[in-house]
Amino acid sequence: MAKGRVTKDDWTMAALRALARGGLPAVAVDVLARELAVSRGSFYWHFENREALLVAALETWERRATAEVITAVREEGDAWTRARMLFAVALGTEEIAGLEPALVAHTAHPAVAEVVTRVTRTRLDFLTEIFDGLGFGPQEARRRALSGYAAYLGWLELRRTAPDTAPEALPEGPGAQAALDHLIGMILALPPAPPSQDTGPAPA
Repeated sequence: MAKGRVTKDDWTMAALRALARGGLPAVAVDVLARELAVSRGSFYWHFENREALLVAALETWERRATAEVITAVREEGDAWTRARMLFAVALGTEEIAGLEPALVAHTAHPAVAEVVTRVTRTRLDFLTEIFDGLGFGPQEARRRALSGYAAYLGWLELRRTAPDTAPEALPEGPGAQAALDHLIGMILALPPAPPSQDTGPAPA
């Protein structure tokens, strides 16, 4: 009965929630079975072992938090709309709060390291594409991609570690929307115009 009620996706999402709460040690089959109100038999119906669950969970995170976001953003026709949408989605409400900082903290595990590396590369490439679409040259687009991604990671870490000190970083915190708009504005800001070469009236 349990194997019919609880799907593979239920297990992978439970594993991701556990990862966000307590890192890799929290991904324990017995604990997740209790959370899902099923027996261990349900687990072995879907997965060979804990490592298989972890890999499936990481692939679910990669798909939902990167591939599906990129697909949705690319459907927008206007370059500036795509850019604003990307950062609004990325910096807005998290599906599982604290998950990404927890994953980054456990890249000593080979499976985590492989997926985090792949996700980071995909995201940086897409960010570079976004800034290229805004008219920035290749080097400037890459630099802005790096800066934007660093801001994204820092924002999530601030949200996780200092919610009382920086409540604006929380999705529903006081002043959250204004703070988020300001951050996105800084990331997308056009460079200042070069100083004028005009030194005064030409000599008679």
